[in-house]
Amino acid sequence: MSKVWEPELPKMPKPAERPFLERNRYALITVAFALFGIVLALPTPAGLSPEGHRAGAVFVLCVLFWVFQVVPLQITSIMAIVLLPLTGVMTSPEAFALFGNNAVFFILGAFIISAVLVECGLSTRITCLVLQRAATTPRRLRGGILLFGAFASFWMSEHAVAAMMYPIILSIVTGAGLTSESKFARSLFLAMAWGCIIGGIATYLGGARNPLAMGILFEATEVKIGFLQWLIADIPVVVVMLGVAAAVLYFLYPAEAIDLPQATKVLERQLDELGEFSGREKGVAVVTAITILLWIFVREWIPLAVTAMASVAVLFIFKLTTWTEVERNVNWGVFLMYGGAIALGQALHQTGAADWAVHAMLAGQTPHPLALIAIIILISMLLTEFISNAAVVSLMMPVVISLAFTMHLDPVVMTFAVALPSGLTFVLPMGTPANAIALGSGYPQMRDFLKAGMILVVAAYLLFMAAAAFWWPLLGYQVW
Repeated sequence: MSKVWEPELPKMPKPAERPFLERNRYALITVAFALFGIVLALPTPAGLSPEGHRAGAVFVLCVLFWVFQVVPLQITSIMAIVLLPLTGVMTSPEAFALFGNNAVFFILGAFIISAVLVECGLSTRITCLVLQRAATTPRRLRGGILLFGAFASFWMSEHAVAAMMYPIILSIVTGAGLTSESKFARSLFLAMAWGCIIGGIATYLGGARNPLAMGILFEATEVKIGFLQWLIADIPVVVVMLGVAAAVLYFLYPAEAIDLPQATKVLERQLDELGEFSGREKGVAVVTAITILLWIFVREWIPLAVTAMASVAVLFIFKLTTWTEVERNVNWGVFLMYGGAIALGQALHQTGAADWAVHAMLAGQTPHPLALIAIIILISMLLTEFISNAAVVSLMMPVVISLAFTMHLDPVVMTFAVALPSGLTFVLPMGTPANAIALGSGYPQMRDFLKAGMILVVAAYLLFMAAAAFWWPLLGYQVW
C-alpha cells in the first residue's frame, strides 16, 4: 500500500537549535565528569555503603547529562550501564541483565504494534472517519480532534498519535485557507497536542514512561500495577482535564465561520486513496483488540510483556507486517535508555544510596504524607517542562520508593505521584514531541503555550492533589 501523506513533519528542537547548550556543551561535559570525580574522591558519608557512595556518583553524572541533554538520553543510560560495573556498584552480568526487564520488552512489543497500526493504514482510516463524522461544525471538529487524540493515546504512543494526526489537521487548515493569524486554526493544533498529552497518561501504552516507572517499582519492591489498575487510578483526572482543555479552547479561541465542506474534502480524498477495508487492516485490528483485552483481563496469569511479544509474533506469523516495516518505524534507541534507567534505579535501591538520600533530606523530620505527595507532584510537573518525562521518572523513582519505605506509604501511590504528573507537559515544547509538532506547524506560537498551558498546568496540579487526597484512598491505596 502506498503511503497516504508524505509531508515533512516538524522536528523536535535539537542541541544545535539551542545556542547556549551548544556553545557550552563541552564545558558542561567537563563539569559533569569533574563533579563525578569529586563525589567519588570524597570520604564515604556515615551510614552509606561504599557501593552506595559510588552509585550516587554515577547518579550525579547521569542527572547532569539528562538535564542538560549534552548527549542523547539513551547514550546517558549506556554510560550508566558501563559505569556501574566499572565502579564496582554491581557486576556486569547483573547490570546488563536488567535490559531483560519485563517493562523493556513490554515497551518493545507495544511500539511494534503501534508501528504496524500506522503502517497498514488502519490508524489513518480511523482518524479520517472520526474527524469526518465530527466535522459538522467548527467547534465539533475541534472537539473531535481533542477527544480522538486523547482516546487514540490510550492505545498508542502519544508521540505517534500526534505525528499521525498532524498532516491531516494541516490539510484541513490549509484547505480552509486559514493562516497563522487565525485563532481557530491555532486551536486545532493545540487540541491535537493537548488531547495526545492528556490521553497519554491513561494507560501504559500512551507513553513509555509509564511502564518504565512500573519496571523500576517492580525491581525494587516486586509490586505490580495492572493495566486496569493504572487506568482506574487516573481516569477521573483524564476526563476532567479534557473538560478543562475544551473550556480553555472555547473561551480563549472562539470558533470561526469556515468552509467546512472544503476544509474536510481532504478526509474524503484520503479515505478514497485508502480504498476498501483491507484484509491486512482487519487482521491487525483483531490482533490489537485481543492484545488489549488480554492486557486488561489476564495480566495476573500472563505478564504484559509476554502478551505483547506473543502478539508481535502473531503479526509476523500471519504476514501482517514485515521486519523492514518494523525497523523503519520503531525507535530502537529508546530501549537502551529504559534498560539503563532501570539498572541505575535498581543500583540506587540495592546499595542503599536512595534510602540514605531520603534520610538526609528528611533530617529527622516527618512531613505529613499528603504534603510530601504534593511536593513530589509539583516537582514532577515542573521538571517535565524542561527535560524528558522519561528522565524525570528515572531521576525521581528511586528516591520516592525509598520515601515510601521510610514513611510507610504505599509505593504504588508514590509511583502514581511521579509517573502521571510527569506526562502532562503543556507550557514548553521540549517536554514532549506532541507540543513540538504543534509548534512546528507554524500556527500556534509560544505565547499560546505559555498563556493557555499555564491554566492547564494549574488545573492538573489541583486535580492530582484531589486524586491523592480522595480518589486513590478510595481505591484502597494508603495515602495518609
